[in-house]
Amino acid sequence: MTRTSASRHAGPGRKPLHLNAFLMSTGHHEASWRLPESPARANADIEHYRNLARIAERGKLDSVFFADSPVLMGDPGRRPAAKLEPTVLLTALAGATEYIGLIATASTSYNDPYNLARRFASVDHVSGGRAGWNIVTTAGADAARNFGLDDTPLHRDRYRRAAEFVEVATKLWDSWADDAVVADKEKGVHALADRVRQIDHHGEFFRVDGPLNVERPPQGYPLLVQAGSSEDGKDFAARYAEAVFTAQQTLEEGIAFYKDVKQRAEAIGRNADGVKILPGIVPVIGDAEAEARELDEELDRLIVPEYAKRQLAKTLRLHPDELALDEELPGTIPTEDEIEGAKSRYTLIVELARRERLTVRRLIGRLGGGRGHRTFAGTAVQVADTIEHWYDSGAADGFNIMPAVLPAGLEVFVDQVVPILQERGLFRTEYTGRTLRDHYGLPRPANRLFDAVDRSEGRFGIRLADA
Repeated sequence: MTRTSASRHAGPGRKPLHLNAFLMSTGHHEASWRLPESPARANADIEHYRNLARIAERGKLDSVFFADSPVLMGDPGRRPAAKLEPTVLLTALAGATEYIGLIATASTSYNDPYNLARRFASVDHVSGGRAGWNIVTTAGADAARNFGLDDTPLHRDRYRRAAEFVEVATKLWDSWADDAVVADKEKGVHALADRVRQIDHHGEFFRVDGPLNVERPPQGYPLLVQAGSSEDGKDFAARYAEAVFTAQQTLEEGIAFYKDVKQRAEAIGRNADGVKILPGIVPVIGDAEAEARELDEELDRLIVPEYAKRQLAKTLRLHPDELALDEELPGTIPTEDEIEGAKSRYTLIVELARRERLTVRRLIGRLGGGRGHRTFAGTAVQVADTIEHWYDSGAADGFNIMPAVLPAGLEVFVDQVVPILQERGLFRTEYTGRTLRDHYGLPRPANRLFDAVDRSEGRFGIRLADA
């Protein structure tokens, strides 16, 4: 598809495309830190992240996103592995930007609802309503052992805990009415006591009295994001998520996932448009396709195979000696039912290897850029064409942009791909709202502890969004 032909498809009736920048130290390709121009110690450099957030805001992107885990991820010899705690990082980025949304991962397996609800409410206040929470159920025995456990809790148990965790967090955000704080100096009343309530939650996993010690966030709730694609993950996304980050290798898989999650949401009474599906894409962009492929190949050549093989073996629950670099995966490997953590990613990797009959060496190269997310090497027009094709085919509401190299990959996407999408009428040219929910076209949630009672009593509080 050429730029001219794609432009003819633009029209005023199209829903807006959503773009999130998934930022990872020097980039998503595991060898990106080895390029001469890469800031090799960027993973702990706050100025590096401030610069990235400003670049993304220059492109009018909806949000930036930081993954996290309560464990050292991977072999620290392989790539920069240390990470700043993301909710702390978001507060620094809030002061360096004005509009762009700020999303961080936090685990429901190894946090408590009260402290986490307080942290995200605080980030939402500090940023003026731009916070988002990527909800994850952490897998892996190495993480479990950091919290006094011998092994990962069962997959289904983790999702049951996560569901109750989100219920508690949202109740805590609702424990302050929007009009609770009056700050009446003359009367000496700062907040109305009857507009701040305990939540008195007593559940299977948590007992929390409340109320929260932070006022209700400007957005009501931070944007709720989810990234699991297992059956339990899709059920969870359908019930709670407002944006879903997913990894899909083919258009057909993307369409199937999109329909599945939307139908699950509708089946429980949600508006399917309130669940935004954003597949990940790792674009490697050049002025010509050959240039892009050359950069992609250069990055793959910089992968240290033995490091990568150990990581692949860990993901597949195999010993590294069971993988031969120039042979395909062994015929006998664990089934998905035998995997307790990261089920959807395990399935994606195995299906990719089997479908394309990849050797371990070639599989490592394919995973090196995005750990199972779709990689694409081409020109800015070709990247825009791919985004538009998936969007028009019903496989995506937007995309999780995962630059292979940072900051260069984000700069070229913002400066070359975004203008094409804008020209085609697919993407905003200016921000039209201030909050992350504004960017995603999502409403501010009602307060479940107060709004129904207020309506029955004929009392209507002033919402922060209307003030």
